[in-house]
Amino acid sequence: MSGRKRERIQAARSSPTKPRTRRSCSSSRRRSAPLDGRGGRRPAAELAVHEERSSRSGAIVLVLALCGTAVSLMQTVVVPLLPDFPRLLGTSPDNASWLVTVTLLTSAVTTPIMSRLADMHGKRRMILVSLGALLCGSLLGASSDSLALLILARLLQGFAPALIPIGISTMRDELPPDKIGGAVALMSATLGIGGAVGLPLSGVIYAAFGWHAVFWASVVMSVGMLVLVLAVVPESGVTTPGRFDWWGAILISTALTSLLLGISKGGAWGWTSQWTLLSFTVAALAFALWAPWELRAGEPLVDLRTSARRPVLLTNIASLLAGFIMFNYLLVATQQLQLPVETGVGSGLGVTEAGLVMLPGGVLMVLMAPVSASVTRRFGARITLTAGLSVAGVGYVVRVLLDGSVAELVIGISIVSVGVAMSFASMPVLIMQSVPIGETAAANGLNTVVRSIGTSSCSATVAAVLTAGAITGGTHPTETALHAMSWLAAAAAFMGAAVGLLIPARTPPGAARTAGRDERLPVTRGDDVRRAQVGTEVVVRGRAECADGRPARLAIVSVHSAGGQQVDWARADNVGRWSVVLPAEGEHLVVCSAEGWAPQAELLELSSDTTTLLQLDEQLMVAGDVSRSGRPIEDALVVLTDAAGESMGATRTNAAGHYELRLPPLGRYVLTALDPPTRTAQSRDVVISAQRRCFDFVLSEPPE
Repeated sequence: MSGRKRERIQAARSSPTKPRTRRSCSSSRRRSAPLDGRGGRRPAAELAVHEERSSRSGAIVLVLALCGTAVSLMQTVVVPLLPDFPRLLGTSPDNASWLVTVTLLTSAVTTPIMSRLADMHGKRRMILVSLGALLCGSLLGASSDSLALLILARLLQGFAPALIPIGISTMRDELPPDKIGGAVALMSATLGIGGAVGLPLSGVIYAAFGWHAVFWASVVMSVGMLVLVLAVVPESGVTTPGRFDWWGAILISTALTSLLLGISKGGAWGWTSQWTLLSFTVAALAFALWAPWELRAGEPLVDLRTSARRPVLLTNIASLLAGFIMFNYLLVATQQLQLPVETGVGSGLGVTEAGLVMLPGGVLMVLMAPVSASVTRRFGARITLTAGLSVAGVGYVVRVLLDGSVAELVIGISIVSVGVAMSFASMPVLIMQSVPIGETAAANGLNTVVRSIGTSSCSATVAAVLTAGAITGGTHPTETALHAMSWLAAAAAFMGAAVGLLIPARTPPGAARTAGRDERLPVTRGDDVRRAQVGTEVVVRGRAECADGRPARLAIVSVHSAGGQQVDWARADNVGRWSVVLPAEGEHLVVCSAEGWAPQAELLELSSDTTTLLQLDEQLMVAGDVSRSGRPIEDALVVLTDAAGESMGATRTNAAGHYELRLPPLGRYVLTALDPPTRTAQSRDVVISAQRRCFDFVLSEPPE
């Protein structure tokens, strides 16, 4: 260890943060720890904590699943009322449609923001905020008779869907590992369950008690959920406080609002109208500003570098397609069931009857939750996603071939429901496997938003296709138009399954167990296996610095148990701060890497009450020798330029003809050497990679 490095560590040790002493991996004090990374059998106290968490897990899952179902109802609860709202409120059908549109827009905007706030300030707190907004919106809707107040009420209710990704992240923090898979599957299924239950439920309430009663029912439901969350759901100890990215939130809100507004209202405004084109233009500009801002932000609202990782990116693409196919069967099947028999394609059912026909699909989603979890445990979430989307695609093909009766429609709807439930159950697992623990709510929130873009696109597509295929001189779609939507959904499902196959395969957790490990504590990650927690997890924070004292901006910190299993990872912010979540304090292998620096690996004692200092000592350089006829050339000028001709650095050789330049981003460059006394110069194309950074020059003899 250099004297400068020792001084820096001693200075950091004497600071208020009191970082622990670091030990090199090559230290003679290093010892081999058992696979659990904690020295053998767990103490009885930890087993007691594990049993306590198991005993209360059922109540937590039940409450969060009920909350998820309740907020999912908000997206469809007013749909049966839309045909009557123009008469009840004295307005036009286009104005009444804002009662659905405004909830969609609010949900898309608030979900990523509230999910990030949940990671920072507490998940239970943000769940209560969601339910509080739902309660306020329901009270306002139940006590108002004007369109403007109802739109405001629906706007407040749009805060509620953020509860679903936050609830999934809460389950990861609070449940024993063996319960997480089934719980996440059930919570994901609530998106479809709420849609299937909301239609018949609101229709029955409206028919019996009037439209105000629908909102009063929501008031009762909101109060009940608030009481249950306060009584049952604990606040997660896994938080990563920091500075909230307000500019990122403003830009993403503008972008999503404009995009979804254009998609949802494009059919009514006209796809080439000035308002539709303006919405898409504003969305494109906002996204163009938001992406570079997030890449530069030290603590971004959405970590685009993580989101661009292949497993996360492909999962989000599959989620977009899954959102499309899920909403397709809700919209198209409901319309087909309610169309008059005289059209030749409808069943002539009322709103309530049609909703009851859709109800078996919602029930199947609930029943598929443990099945999906079992498939994920045995084969991995990637297989569950691919199988689910494939089953949904088959279901849509069946719907085209069998739609002559209500019973045949139920068969097709049921198959699609099974596929949607399986695919929805796998997506949060794939996301949580690929992002830092401290970002699970934000990452699942983004995944939910992507799904909502898929549902909005489906709504616009259904309206366009069914309108274009309407019976001449009428308003009812033809059988060809209905089949076209089923074929589109089938194509989207099979395309999503193909995307799922491209997601990198991971070893199923059951196969990753080792004989020496306690089988009661299964792992929850695939190849980069994360140790499952038995007690309260701890958040460990630290700083990453370069040898010259500058922060190691965007450094990657990966923490492993002494047995080699990855526990968590993090990306440092612009000032080098990082945090990880560990099952317990203790000795861990910490690997730190940053662009332009050699990676550092050390065996450290990590604790929640200290700030761990990681220092990168060796800066990577582009280096080589300049010579002529076997003799080194001293004081030769060496210049590195990029493909556009911009200089990336210049230096001169030493007495041994050796040069060194700071390593630029990897890629193709032009390297030039000049011997000023003889005016001899030479250039060469070089490709700088992680393996090749050394380039020698042999200059030719000067002309006579």
